[in-house]
Amino acid sequence: MSHDFPFFGKFPLADYIDDGLDWLTDTFSGLTRAISNVLGDGVDGVVLLLTFPPPWLVILIFAGVAWLAAGRRVAIGTAAGLLFLWNLQLWQATIETLTLVLFATAVAVAIALPIGILGGLSERFHRATMPVLDFMQTMPAFVYLIPAIPFFGLGQVSAMFATVIFSMPPAIRLTILGIRQVPRELVEAADAFGASRRQKLFKVQLPLAVPTIMAGINQTIMLALSMVVIAAMIGAGGLGGEVWRAIQRLQPGNGFEAGIAIVILAMILDRVTQRIGRKSGP
Repeated sequence: MSHDFPFFGKFPLADYIDDGLDWLTDTFSGLTRAISNVLGDGVDGVVLLLTFPPPWLVILIFAGVAWLAAGRRVAIGTAAGLLFLWNLQLWQATIETLTLVLFATAVAVAIALPIGILGGLSERFHRATMPVLDFMQTMPAFVYLIPAIPFFGLGQVSAMFATVIFSMPPAIRLTILGIRQVPRELVEAADAFGASRRQKLFKVQLPLAVPTIMAGINQTIMLALSMVVIAAMIGAGGLGGEVWRAIQRLQPGNGFEAGIAIVILAMILDRVTQRIGRKSGP
């Protein structure tokens, strides 16, 4: 029994997408190659910087940063978790994953904050942004790997591109929410004192919205970490690469070790960013 649509032929959506990607790849190949080289060299440089010293020294530095940012308990948990990952012989993979996640988060936040600020200040821009964010969040994560490969080739940069697109919506949504939740009375008070739009934004709205914005950054980091195994399919390496290798070789023990390592890394980043968000509250 035929299940073809009875009235017209198939709408050539796939052909349009293929043609569009071919045009974009040909038109911007020089730019994407330059971006790929810069980001690839940056990631490799940071990985080399963090793996050159002995792991115990890097763990002490990370624990110190966690102490300053989030307190003693988080610092102790950070040190214990990273020591355990070192013991599992996953130190190199952990550093690769951490670097990729932090780079992707930095790029995602750099794009998301201006968009979120515009959405928080403009109702029209907010209404236009929401359907795009819904589309980005409901699209399966694997689909983001498809345009990444023709633009940047296999490797960490393509993984970073897919991770940025997948993890950006929460930062945009919560930046918009944070600005729109600023009490109207405070905004009106700033207007009454003659504050300009710039002063009102940077001295009233953004400082009060920081805890909500930090919650969005926290969610962006968690989504970036959730992409590491998927990104390993296009050569991202790191802990996701260890999981993917264990799947291919049917080594469940090694796969669970790498999976637990991802969970520990996620818990460390989650606790640190949560504490920073609480400290930055009014």
